[in-house]
Order: sequence, then structure tokens, then C-alpha cells
Amino acid sequence: MDLKATRMEKADGVGTIWLNRPQRLNAWTGRMHTEYRWCLKQLDEDAEVGVIVVTGAGRGFCVGGDAEALAGHAERGAYDPGTAPELATPGYGVAGEFDAPFACQLGLAKPIIAAINGPAAGVGLALACFTDLRFAVPGAKLTTAHGKLNLPAEYGLSWILPRLAGLARANDLLLTSRVFTTDEAAQLGIINELVAADSLIARTHEYARNLIETVSPNALRQTRWQIYRDLTASPAESVRRSEALINQMMAEPDYAEGVAALREKRQPRWGATNG
Repeated sequence: MDLKATRMEKADGVGTIWLNRPQRLNAWTGRMHTEYRWCLKQLDEDAEVGVIVVTGAGRGFCVGGDAEALAGHAERGAYDPGTAPELATPGYGVAGEFDAPFACQLGLAKPIIAAINGPAAGVGLALACFTDLRFAVPGAKLTTAHGKLNLPAEYGLSWILPRLAGLARANDLLLTSRVFTTDEAAQLGIINELVAADSLIARTHEYARNLIETVSPNALRQTRWQIYRDLTASPAESVRRSEALINQMMAEPDYAEGVAALREKRQPRWGATNG
């Protein structure tokens, strides 16, 4: 695909997607949505990539829907996503509850980390919230945005924010559509770590490489799916699912490698389990 609204890089096992409309603070368009899903699928299926990072080019992460596109929706009186007729489907097919835009990130086979380098609003905030972990620069502005446009909470924010911040705090952010900062988001548990702007990508990549080196690929994959499936499962379902996975994964070569590395007090050499 000819990438115009995004950019994709690979290095040291980490695949990075850049939202790449810096002149518009990476405002979301149908073209960006189409490219973003294509990039996700490429990196999720790439055997050389162990972790995916998403960030924004320039001063913003993603300030939500492009103002010109929003004006077009208002003129038509209806929503036009502006996406390609057939979109890539990264993360689809793992569980039916993941098979939708942004929720599909929960079905990826690899961890995905957001490096929030600047403002994030609406769809941009939803994209970040549906990643596994969020690193951010201090003082960046965030907002759900929808209420001030006579819209509902967008793209699953009403599902994910209560699970990240708790119901009462999420209700404040969703009902008011107020602006809050990454500093407050860190206090609410939405942001995992605040990092200076000049160190954000390096720190995020460092964390990603540590995951790749210390945790087996299949353990990362299965643990992610357990976490998100168990959000709507009973405790008994969670226990039974984990027991079945224990029996399955103990038969895999990477289990024997993990035990050997533990006993020999060395770093494991993963790669035996890639399926």
C-alpha cells in the first residue's frame, strides 16, 4: 500500500506505526483509518516483529476527526467513514467481541503500546485506550470530545474508559467531554508512565524490547487474550481457561526453554513457539 497518512518502521523486533499528518496534528481521516489497519495487519503477521508501537508525527498524537471531514458529515446529515471498500482485518477472528474497529487491537497476536506525544481527542483517544499500555509526554491535552459535537461516546470509549479509570472517573470524562491532561490521566490509571518528549520513543522501545527478550511470544499472545476475554467472563471461566492453556503451553518448546533459562540463570532464547 502507498502510505500517505501513516508511516511504518521496524527495528530490533519492534514495529512502529506513525500517524503522519503532522500539519493537521494527525487528525483522523478515512485514508488514515484504511492505512492504519493495513499497517497493523502487516506488523501483526510479521515474524520479525514482537511488539507494535503507535505514535504521532510532529506535535500531536491524533486530535480526532479532521474538521473538514466533520463539516462534510454535517452537510450530508450522515456519517461517511471515507474508508476503502475493503479494510484489512487485524485481530479479527480471535473472539467475536473483538471484531470491530479499534476493539480489534485486543485481538492482535502481539502487544501494542501507544506513545502519546501530544494531544489526543475522540477517535485518537479511543485508539490509544485500546492499546495494552500507554506512555505519554507530560501536559498533553486529552478529551473524549463527543459531547460538544452532539455525538455519542465514540468507538468503544464507553466500554474501555470505565475499565481503565473506574466508573465514576470515566463518567466524569465521558459526560462532560472536558479537557484533561496526561498528568491527570496518569493519576487515573489511564497512562502507565509519563516520559519527557525527547525520550518518549526511546523509552517506549526500551520497554517493548524488554518484553520481547524476557517473555515468550506465545505467553504474551495468550495472556493478552486472557485479559480481554476475562473482562466479560466469570471467575470460574477464567480459571478453567487458564488451566486448559497451562496444559497446552507446557507441551510447547518455549516452556522447556523458559525452565532451562530459569535454572541456568540466563536470558531465555525464545522463538520455538510462533504459531
